[in-house]
Amino acid sequence: MAENLVIVESPAKAKTIEKYLGKKFKVVASMGHVRDLPRSQMGVDTENNFEPRYITIRGKGPVVQDLKKHAKKAKNVYLASDPDREGEAIAWHLAHILDIDQSAKSRVVFNEITKDAVKESFKNPREIKHELVDAQQARRVLDRLVGYNISPVLWKKVKKGLSAGRVQSVALKLIIDREEEINAFKPEEYWTIDGLFSFKNKEFKAKFLHESNKPKKLTNDKDVKAIVSQLKTDMFEVMDVTKKEKLRNPALPFTTSSLQQEAARKLNFKARKTMMLAQQLYEGIDLKKQGTVGLITYMRTDSTRISDTAKTEAASYIEEKFGKEYLSKRKASAKGGAQDAHEAVRPTSALRTPTEMKAYLSRDQLRLYKLIWERFMASQMAPAVIDTVSVDLVQDNIKFRANGQTIKFKGFMSVYVEGNDEDKEEGENRLPELNVGDKVKAVNIEENQHFTQPPPRYTEARLVKTLEEKGIGRPSTYAPTIDTIQKRNYVKVDQKKFYPTELGQIVHESVKEYFPEIIDIDFTVNMETLLDRVANGEIEWKKVISTFYGDFKTHVDRAEQEMEKIEIKDEPAGEDCEKCGSPMVYKMGRYGKFMACSNFPDCRNTKAIVKTIGVPCPKCNDGEVVERKSKKNRIFYGCSNFPECDYLSWDKPIARKCPKCETQLVERKKGKQTQVVCTNCDYDEKAQ
Repeated sequence: MAENLVIVESPAKAKTIEKYLGKKFKVVASMGHVRDLPRSQMGVDTENNFEPRYITIRGKGPVVQDLKKHAKKAKNVYLASDPDREGEAIAWHLAHILDIDQSAKSRVVFNEITKDAVKESFKNPREIKHELVDAQQARRVLDRLVGYNISPVLWKKVKKGLSAGRVQSVALKLIIDREEEINAFKPEEYWTIDGLFSFKNKEFKAKFLHESNKPKKLTNDKDVKAIVSQLKTDMFEVMDVTKKEKLRNPALPFTTSSLQQEAARKLNFKARKTMMLAQQLYEGIDLKKQGTVGLITYMRTDSTRISDTAKTEAASYIEEKFGKEYLSKRKASAKGGAQDAHEAVRPTSALRTPTEMKAYLSRDQLRLYKLIWERFMASQMAPAVIDTVSVDLVQDNIKFRANGQTIKFKGFMSVYVEGNDEDKEEGENRLPELNVGDKVKAVNIEENQHFTQPPPRYTEARLVKTLEEKGIGRPSTYAPTIDTIQKRNYVKVDQKKFYPTELGQIVHESVKEYFPEIIDIDFTVNMETLLDRVANGEIEWKKVISTFYGDFKTHVDRAEQEMEKIEIKDEPAGEDCEKCGSPMVYKMGRYGKFMACSNFPDCRNTKAIVKTIGVPCPKCNDGEVVERKSKKNRIFYGCSNFPECDYLSWDKPIARKCPKCETQLVERKKGKQTQVVCTNCDYDEKAQ
């Protein structure tokens, strides 16, 4: 019989750790939380200082009995759940269920599942940190009070199956606000004058900059003609050459949020998938002869801090592989946050290269591990050195400027370059060797019309970035939040971009009118700050809840009394049921609109509706453009009046007209991006 019982959350983690600890330790899994608030009721006594009523989670009875049986036989019980607030709460609940003394040093935490880290952690067990448990309890109770008070109002006044929550309501607000910005956007015309120049048979580009040494705004064709008319010859003189050397520093190693963003940009992974794969890499991979090893550190972190041991190992690898000049000399200022008890997300050993790990990982595990490994290694390398040159070309009062850059020393860029939301490629742009007084020839002067672009819709990476920048929620909540607003049909995703649905807008308007604090960004951010203060032991958690609940309960009572019932009426579908002949109607379901027989419940015929996109047919101006699918399941767009109108387009028409010629604009796929183009003239917008 093992003297020591160790309890972790998952069987995979248990399997890995037991191999490290030896025969005197028995490691078992709690399968996540064992106690929680009941699902069938509020579970928070608002009359008794917000005392939560925890129950054993349904289906966890056998797990709890098994844990009790093992605990009775063991001399010592160690609680080794994850090293964050959620893990601390799991340990606290387990201590209650197993009657473990709260002051006993039963809590063991480690940031990585490697033999050395795990063994070291068991030398220094500690007490459960109640301030971390309280922060988790406060978040759980707060979310329960919001969800279980607002959702019934929405069910009663709007529709069954709806929900609202602190973070999900703010995320929905961001998406709806952006859609309103796009719809209200009025493109403004502007022009550029772009020149192609030649010097000693080498061509390069430059843009118009100044007239009489002053910036000149080109708002229309007339402004452009006024500049171009001043050019009397195709020869320009080099008036100024400015050369600089700039350093480009590597990105810091990953936090949870930056990992989710970069995996979305570079690997096309959803936040949930990224976290699932990261969990697998953290809990342990079977490396055959080397045994089972956790390949990355704990993946829920706000910190970019790196341990000295990891830095030393990375430095040795970099020096051996690339040379001493590639070693970083800077002292990086690490970013910390609410979960900054530990380190950044990094490989547990720099020596386990992606190439060596390929044989042991699935394709997606390898892609994520490679991303984490390369980002970490790059963060420990020297900056790239880039030579920049700026050349001013002048003819009388008109000045053009050419900018060039070349990479003098690649540094960290030999391993990894951070992605960006705009998919901009930052390559070299070499200019010929030019000196003041040199004469260059204008091969071509081009006048280009442009229009300002609406703000881009949120992608998952952009939404995660915005939530983090504004301090809304925590990185560990982003994936479930994004999942929830999609499952509830509040938003839809089209070509990786979020669009609000009609149902999402109805729910948002209801919450905005009666529960303004729930979608108020400043309120949500302030609440996160208060939860951090609870975790730091600076404020009592029930006081935070009490301060919030007073005004909130007043809003709930007002909504119950004053919110008018929103009747989502059945709309005639304009066709008859093929089963009974009664008229078909459009109904709003939990997952969007569908077509159903009006003779329900006698006839239960339903079918999917033809998807309109809110754009009138540009050919007949009578029907609506609808989305259809070809026999090969490829989406195309046609007129709802087909076959009377034979309009057809593979590109998606949009509601705006071309600002240049007033013809239909369409969204055209361009690789991984989409670009708005005119179907008649050469007008186009920047690809997104």
